[in-house]
Amino acid sequence: MKNVTMISRRSFLKAAMAASAVSALAFTGCGGSASSTVAASSTASSAAASAAAEGGQTFKIGIVNYVDHASLNQIVESVESRLDELGAEKGVTFDYADYYANAQADQSNLNQIGADLVGDGVDVIVAVATPTAATMLAAVEDTDIPVVYSAVTDPAAAGFDGEENITGTSDALNTEAIMKLITAVNPDIDTIGLLYDLSQDASTQAIADAKAFCDANGIKYIEKNGTTTAEALIAAGVKAVFTPTDNTVMTAELSIYETFTEAGVQHYTGADSFALNGAFVGYGVDYVQLGEATADMVAELLCEGKTTADLPYQTFDNGIVTINTETCEALGLDLDTVKEAFKPYCTEIVEVTTAENFS
Repeated sequence: MKNVTMISRRSFLKAAMAASAVSALAFTGCGGSASSTVAASSTASSAAASAAAEGGQTFKIGIVNYVDHASLNQIVESVESRLDELGAEKGVTFDYADYYANAQADQSNLNQIGADLVGDGVDVIVAVATPTAATMLAAVEDTDIPVVYSAVTDPAAAGFDGEENITGTSDALNTEAIMKLITAVNPDIDTIGLLYDLSQDASTQAIADAKAFCDANGIKYIEKNGTTTAEALIAAGVKAVFTPTDNTVMTAELSIYETFTEAGVQHYTGADSFALNGAFVGYGVDYVQLGEATADMVAELLCEGKTTADLPYQTFDNGIVTINTETCEALGLDLDTVKEAFKPYCTEIVEVTTAENFS
């Protein structure tokens, strides 16, 4: 995968224009419905794009990544690869290379990137992760530029469901299933650690569901927030820790997994990318498939004359368990026994080893 540490591959707009745009795109504009005039314009624009596609049109695709980490980078690469395939199939060009940006989890960067892409007149913005989608939706207010998000865990809670000019793909986690993986390997477990970032919307519902599972099954839980609290969970004596699709924890997984593994603590997480970065188990959505589906929606909007109203957001229930075999061995667990315990709770089991970057 290419290095995606740059904030943008283009120069920012002139300072005066940027300041004006950012001011106009304050978060107070988030969630406001587009006017009927904008909706009509969007329909006309989509129809025109469909006709133009037959003539070898080039479409400008803004892709905005929230932060540089394995899960989100995997989505970006998948979106780009699929857009290349679709472009070849349809005889059009999807130009994303000139309109890629990585905000590095900085809200001021997100605001600037949104203004920049609107100023560049992109045809669509692909927004990776919930904070990105919220900011891009504010940025395109009063324009006919659609936003297609990816890896938004709870679109309804984020206020996107039912909004005009936005749709996408969700990586909603089946929390009960992953909690059952924990109890399958540890049937007598009495305390589970919950490690997540309070500021991550993606964690809110999953953590609530994990607590409900623990309460229903007589299991105590200990909550810790942020990436420097792994030691506190170890000190509390937990045998297993659950982390949902939390961007903050994912960014630090390469260091966290070693701390847990050395202490004999099993880390169960909400995506395969965690396991690829060292966690014992990742469970949930295939992020390659998520990115491909996101790209398919972009093509439907630009090449088939569809609007966001025609494309409700998509969810996936892959039920894929990813086991890091190196971590499994380091924890003193027998891989075959673990796989047998997991079988009733998943549709597929994948074995991986630790890698810093992957595709």
